[in-house]
Amino acid sequence: MIRDITIGQYYPTNSIIHRLDPRVKLVCTLLFLISLFLQNSVLGYAIATLFLFTVIKMSKVPFKFIVKGLKPIVVLLCITVLFNLFLNGGGKILVSFWIFTITEEGVRISVYMAVRLIYLIMGSSIMTFTTTPNSLTDGIEKLLRPLNKIKVPVHEVAMMMSIALRFIPILLEETDKIMKAQIARGADLESGNILQRAKAMVPILVPLFVSAFRRANDLAMAMEARCYRGGDGRTQMKPLSYQKRDYIAYTAMIVYMVAIVVLGRMIPLHIWVF
Repeated sequence: MIRDITIGQYYPTNSIIHRLDPRVKLVCTLLFLISLFLQNSVLGYAIATLFLFTVIKMSKVPFKFIVKGLKPIVVLLCITVLFNLFLNGGGKILVSFWIFTITEEGVRISVYMAVRLIYLIMGSSIMTFTTTPNSLTDGIEKLLRPLNKIKVPVHEVAMMMSIALRFIPILLEETDKIMKAQIARGADLESGNILQRAKAMVPILVPLFVSAFRRANDLAMAMEARCYRGGDGRTQMKPLSYQKRDYIAYTAMIVYMVAIVVLGRMIPLHIWVF
């Protein structure tokens, strides 16, 4: 399970998506996530599917690598589907047993909630797979720069987000090493009840926290040794500037959003499902 978590990882390859300005990818990702909640029809989901898979193809990130990132949320996905399936009433009753009732409305909501959650994870993953942490920091800082006028420490916020994303794969790798080391020493991490499993996690969490604090302290000392004093007066080695491909990407995103708003509500989902 640890190896299946791909959030925060960067997949290096040469693609048009990788070469886009990080601000474009941040804005387009946000708009795509919003679009998932703006439509509730077959045509809308078809448009979102076509758009998402086109971007994945253009990014040259292997599809199996993206699907791998969905494995850790399988449990959450199942819980979401089951809750929406049994707790939403309305429409024709399809199945009724004991205290549980499955209706058309419950199935409809379960279907689009599952699709939304999957597409949300996949759309967010594409941004992190195709953007380095440094570029992501610069993009966030540029987009939030107007907040400097109201004394918001934009540079520090962007730096913290970048460090957090960068540390995720490092901590996951460290966790995997610690688990293997404890298993090699005879630790049983899989058998027993919930309390026994929670107790077995203590030998993993303690060295993990120690390692995390040690890495944080080393990073802080390295930044101080390089005279880091915040964002005031700092310059960028590679200043961000929009290129022709970035404007084309914005245009494509606008066309997609218009299609979602105009066409995404034309064919209700329940007509297709039933």
